[in-house]
Amino acid sequence: RESDHRAWTPVSYTVTRQNATVQGLTEGKAYFFRIAAENIIGMGPFTETTKEIVIRDPITVPDRPEDLEVKAVTKNSVTLTWNPPKYNGGSDITMYILESRLIGKEKFHKVTKEKMLDRKYTIEGLKEGDTYEYRVSACNIVGQGKPSFCTKPITCKDEIAPPSLDLDFRDKLIVRVGEAFSLTGRYSGKPAPKVTWLKDDIVVKEDDRTKIKTTPTNLCLGILKSVREDSGKYCVTVENSTGSRKGFCQVNVVDRPSPPVGPVIFDEVHKDHMIVSWKPPLDDGGSEITNYIIEKKDAHRDLWMPVTSATVKTTCKIPKLLEGREYQIRIYAENLYGISDPLISDEMKAKDRFRVPDAPEQPIIKDVTKDSAVVVWKKPYDGGKPITNYIVEKKETMATRWVRVTKDPIFPSTEFKVPHLLEGCEYEFRVSAENEIGIGDPSPPSKPIFARDPIAKPSPPINPEAIDKTKSSVDLSWQPPRHDGNGKIIGYLVEYQKVGDDEWKKANLTADSCPETKYKVTGLTEGLTYKFRVKAVNAAGESEPAYVRDPVEVKDRLEPPELILDANMAREQHVKAGDTLRLSAVIKGVPFPKVSWKKEDHEVSPKADIEVTGVGSKLEIRNTVHEDGGIYSLTVENPAGSKTVSVKVVVLDKPGPPRNLKISEIRSDSCYLTWMEPEDDGGSAITNYVVERKDVASAQWVAISSSSKKRSHMAKYLVEGTQYLFRVAAENQFGRGPYVETLKPIKAIDPLHPPGPPKNLHHVDVDKTQVSLVWNRPDRDGGAEITGYLVEYQEDGADEWTKFQTVPMLDCVVTGL
Repeated sequence: RESDHRAWTPVSYTVTRQNATVQGLTEGKAYFFRIAAENIIGMGPFTETTKEIVIRDPITVPDRPEDLEVKAVTKNSVTLTWNPPKYNGGSDITMYILESRLIGKEKFHKVTKEKMLDRKYTIEGLKEGDTYEYRVSACNIVGQGKPSFCTKPITCKDEIAPPSLDLDFRDKLIVRVGEAFSLTGRYSGKPAPKVTWLKDDIVVKEDDRTKIKTTPTNLCLGILKSVREDSGKYCVTVENSTGSRKGFCQVNVVDRPSPPVGPVIFDEVHKDHMIVSWKPPLDDGGSEITNYIIEKKDAHRDLWMPVTSATVKTTCKIPKLLEGREYQIRIYAENLYGISDPLISDEMKAKDRFRVPDAPEQPIIKDVTKDSAVVVWKKPYDGGKPITNYIVEKKETMATRWVRVTKDPIFPSTEFKVPHLLEGCEYEFRVSAENEIGIGDPSPPSKPIFARDPIAKPSPPINPEAIDKTKSSVDLSWQPPRHDGNGKIIGYLVEYQKVGDDEWKKANLTADSCPETKYKVTGLTEGLTYKFRVKAVNAAGESEPAYVRDPVEVKDRLEPPELILDANMAREQHVKAGDTLRLSAVIKGVPFPKVSWKKEDHEVSPKADIEVTGVGSKLEIRNTVHEDGGIYSLTVENPAGSKTVSVKVVVLDKPGPPRNLKISEIRSDSCYLTWMEPEDDGGSAITNYVVERKDVASAQWVAISSSSKKRSHMAKYLVEGTQYLFRVAAENQFGRGPYVETLKPIKAIDPLHPPGPPKNLHHVDVDKTQVSLVWNRPDRDGGAEITGYLVEYQEDGADEWTKFQTVPMLDCVVTGL
């Protein structure tokens, strides 16, 4: 029974052993138990426990703690965590004991000094570089339990890991105004990174709406009740000593747009419609404007009437208005998130504000010719609308119908040249202006004009000047007038005045006596100074005079010679043989210089034609030959000085013959030819040499080389024993020069050498006054048949050999010994 109950509860009716297990008890409650023996007769008395028994497990020391882990390591600290043991021994854990062992030592030492129930502990004050093992034990009222499994050896050093960043948001985020949003993510790194939030490169600070939460592994930026100003580019940066990582998000807080920007401008106002314009909203709410809603209202009524709700332009035509009524215009902007507040215009009355242009003033006619005239007018009032065209009309004075002069628009010029007039007819002209409203009234007609070329006096001649003078005359020259007055220039009048006099005298009495733009004034007095002037004359009369700028003193002038060289007097002239050589120059000087031509400081060739004129000189040589080349000089001389110029003339021709043709290394099938370049290359580089040979028995020369630039050649493929002649010519771009030929033929044979010594000389018989000798042929015959053998003898002891005779055979009998 339970200790606080009096009723007994049977546990078992049949127990044959002296022990029993009672089940179904409640842990923590106190019980009494009793036992009675029973036999076939019946049940005996109960025996009862003297003390109450509290139901609980037996108490032991706790099991070992689990999952001992290293959470952080620095150079002087280690942080550990662990989980409680699976079984606490039947009693609550009272504390944990953490122990460490320095690697290399045998014993563990207690790390915690005070009673510790936390399952996380940081050991500090460690030495950098030392390595430790750690274990932890749990304690209850019974005592200290088994230690946990040891950690792996841990070396005290700062752990380094670059930051990592894992974000829960994308690159873009759209939020409605008033809603909250948050940017979250996870990060890691060693040492622990610093987290920074930026918006548009400005650090985000916490306030009533902005919350920043950062844990060792998580980060979060939250904004409550967002507004449009919260839009921007957000950036989170995690950074430690090893580097940094960044994450970005473009947040767009969207809303309906602000009202369109006023005022409403009435671009056009008419009696039945208006055209209005406005500016877009300053803030489109973060979303593109999809359309504008335009409404109109009669100023004397309260009803707004729709005009359109489907335009994206900032201008609109307001139709169906009643003339004379005043109207207001209301404009809304709309995007995907709503409609803005309205922009309302001022009142505007529907009426025409514009009209056709006024009539121009009477036009002026100028520059009349036999078939055209220029009409000029002033711009009239445009009626409130820009003038877009002018209409010019013409009519003959006696006619009644006006005719447009052109169908093409005339604008913006206020003058027009009217073509296709009939010569001698009298015309009037008028002008009308046109704008988009219509064509205005025409101007009054112009004054009548006749279509014919006007003749006026010409303008003065241009730039008269004195170009030459003598002791009794002055030569004048000028240019025609810029304007001939629409009439032919008949001629010119030349006048002169002695300096100090008032009277101008005519040099020529009539203009037709000086039709050209030059004149020689004669009959002047030597030593006096004169002024000159010239007038142009046409059918309308004389022009204003044009004056020679400076007075001219009449006297002979001296000018040193001057040579102006033609192109053929350049520094060096090349002329092909047979062509014509021309040298020329313009000569100046007063008096005209004496002209002389020289070649190499000698007189030029008699075949040279020399021509001297009043302005220059020319030298010409036809059918030039190479000898015509050289240095030519032109000298001009007068009392004021002299001048000489020179030019080198090169007559381009075929080259001369090569020099010193020699033949060597003659063999039976070849020989070697050498020569020197020609003394004269014809004025052009030698391009190649032509080598030819000829059998003395043949009349035909055969080319053996025609493209070689070398001054030597190996003549091959000769026929042994044949006699040959050789010749060589040089070529340049102008042709082949004369040949140089060998003086006498050569024979194609190998060169001859002395034969070798006879072999095996010995005697075959001896007498008292003679010896019979025999021998064999020598190994080499020297390149020719052996014609005989010279036999010599020498007395024993003597120094010299004595010739006996020459024999043709391979034996000899030497006698007279």
